[in-house]
Amino acid sequence: MLQLPLTMNMIKTLKTMLFLLFSGIFTIFSTAGELVSYQSEINETLDTKIVESFERPLRQVTTNNPFINRPHSQMPQQLTLNGYDQALTQQFVEQYTRGSARQSLHNILRRSEPYLAFIRREIERRGLPVELLYLPVIESAFVPNAVSRAGASGLWQFMQNSIGPYDMAINEWKDERRDFWKSTLGALSKLEDEYNRLGCWELTLAAYNAGMGTVRNALRRHPEADYWELCRLRAFRNETINFVPRLLAVSMILSNPRQFGIEAVWPEDPQWTRIPVGRSVDLNLLAEYAGICNTELKNANRELNYGITPPYPDYYLKVPAAQVQAVISVLENPELALIQYYFHTIRSGDTLSAISRRYGVSENQIHSHNPGLRDRYLRVGQQLIIPALQDQNSTGAVPQTAPPQGL
Repeated sequence: MLQLPLTMNMIKTLKTMLFLLFSGIFTIFSTAGELVSYQSEINETLDTKIVESFERPLRQVTTNNPFINRPHSQMPQQLTLNGYDQALTQQFVEQYTRGSARQSLHNILRRSEPYLAFIRREIERRGLPVELLYLPVIESAFVPNAVSRAGASGLWQFMQNSIGPYDMAINEWKDERRDFWKSTLGALSKLEDEYNRLGCWELTLAAYNAGMGTVRNALRRHPEADYWELCRLRAFRNETINFVPRLLAVSMILSNPRQFGIEAVWPEDPQWTRIPVGRSVDLNLLAEYAGICNTELKNANRELNYGITPPYPDYYLKVPAAQVQAVISVLENPELALIQYYFHTIRSGDTLSAISRRYGVSENQIHSHNPGLRDRYLRVGQQLIIPALQDQNSTGAVPQTAPPQGL
């Protein structure tokens, strides 16, 4: 039988085929590949490979970007990160603009509409790379309550142990990693902090994905290398090697969506204002009395665990600027009950822990609505006010906006 000698090109081709055979199959948006809080809209999975060499880009890509510019202006903007000419970036561009992947990008673009203008203005104010606008596409697919298997949450996928320096809090009423306002300020501050330590945006993004320790360890082993060289040396996991190319690909596509076959309709940029509430308010009732869109109000305040504001003065509700006066008028009207309650009469054998489980609230939440309540001295016949935080409870009781007569 005829035997042919293996050339170097044939060996490289075989290596590539073997790599593709055994490499993992990535969905389009995984860091978001681990998101488990919602059903992924992307049905098409992508086989990816690490290219053999990473060449330095020869040019920057200039684009007319409707997100980054002032509303409806056509001033040209420049995508400033390095790597648009890298083979892996171009591979992701091709993959993201075909089949169901393109439709998924369209859906994400629509889902981002309440938040993009706010993020854009903050990026402009700080003078940061415009590509950061599209980072939530990669992190969360612009699902504000997305949660990863590792426990990261929100548009920017913060871990619980990383929010301390960035003015976010988590308690029984709220998880501010889901607050688009606070999490955006926190994420951009975190990126600025990491850039000031690394001096390179591609490495900064790698640190955002893999952690500062991973990047610094890689640089200690290869002190002269940049991000692309570290990728060639496989100093990072595949997820981090793919992270920057995926962001660059999404930035290129969504900067010029129509050029890539994605239909984009640019609504008027929503303007948001924060107003103090100072008490518990059910967003459903507030929207009804103020005559505003309930869905819009809830989407702007996804950090609330129950759609009810906390009963303390340092919480600020985000509302459309055009509707601020209507909301303030409702909040200042003393005749309007803006939260529903259950009114529970203490029976023999009742305990506060059992009552809290029955109504799906915490003991602290019961205390906050019943000043002076003492756990060990519940009296038979005593009535408790319990906030109706959930639509259903194990008692079958119907929530009310006013207490029974005589309470």
